[in-house]
Amino acid sequence: MRIGIGYDIHRLTEGWKLVLGGVEIPYIKGLEGHSDADVMLHALCDALLGASGLGDIGKHFPDTDPKFMGVSSMGLLKDVFTMIVKEGFKVHNVDLVLIAEEPKISPFVEKMKDNISSVLKIDKNYIGIKASTNEGVGAVGRGEAIASYSVVTLIEKECLN
Repeated sequence: MRIGIGYDIHRLTEGWKLVLGGVEIPYIKGLEGHSDADVMLHALCDALLGASGLGDIGKHFPDTDPKFMGVSSMGLLKDVFTMIVKEGFKVHNVDLVLIAEEPKISPFVEKMKDNISSVLKIDKNYIGIKASTNEGVGAVGRGEAIASYSVVTLIEKECLN
């Protein structure tokens, strides 16, 4: 079994869409970034890549490459999933934490789980999604940014036989 951890943070800015867990969430600000800036999926991609020994999201999808401008992070997650499967891994468990003062994500959690489970080919019961605030501390606490952590476990396919 392999374990990986991922982290991402993006600035909240007016004029951008807010996409979290592959769900567009209505809000007065969105996350600024080269892609759709989905911090949850970026943290998840990093955790998957780390657990499989394949580096990080910046190595595979650099923000200096114009072909990734505005790209959907769901597409990035699909690409990462393809990479880890090619390396002989199966996703066992996913745990995500969103850190934001606003907006509340509870109405969107089930759709986020649906999105992630459909790409990673795992049951939604193996996906944890929760949110916390930063209690007014730092950029996240002031509502200037949103951050996310992810932890995943991978099983080597040869161990399943």
